[in-house]
Amino acid sequence: MSPTPASSEVSSLLGYLNWKRRHVLDILDGLDEADLRRPVLPSAWTPAGLVRHLALDVERFWFGAVFGGDPGAVASFATPSDAWRVPDDRPASEVFGLYREETARADEVIASSSPDQAPRWWPDYRDDRPPGDLRQAILHVLVETATHAGHLDAVRELIDGRQFLVLD
Repeated sequence: MSPTPASSEVSSLLGYLNWKRRHVLDILDGLDEADLRRPVLPSAWTPAGLVRHLALDVERFWFGAVFGGDPGAVASFATPSDAWRVPDDRPASEVFGLYREETARADEVIASSSPDQAPRWWPDYRDDRPPGDLRQAILHVLVETATHAGHLDAVRELIDGRQFLVLD
């Protein structure tokens, strides 16, 4: 049985998204706790903070809350919080674990939904409009994850010279 065009489309989008998710974690591999918590750029975000932002503001928001309609995920956005800040008592390894958990939950929402599915929830505090369907949200998350992976590439190179992708 061949895949339907919609499932093929979602599989393709999810394949690229998973590639960029892996990139986020791989570029930070080998950094110690101090480097993962150290701001490198003038905007003062940290590598661990960026991963926490991706876990909460991106994966949980778009897939857990907006398209999954999960009451716990929705409730987590009831009060404003700074996902970019990692609490001092939380090791970076827990932040990476949170990211893996949120991406796994997101994959469950994607697998159990139609690409044409409309959002199940949208916060009233946002001025923009929700995406029309799940495929648009997957594409949005893919672009945001890829953008942040590039930010992490630059920060990693500034920290210790490591380059994730070297073009000869």
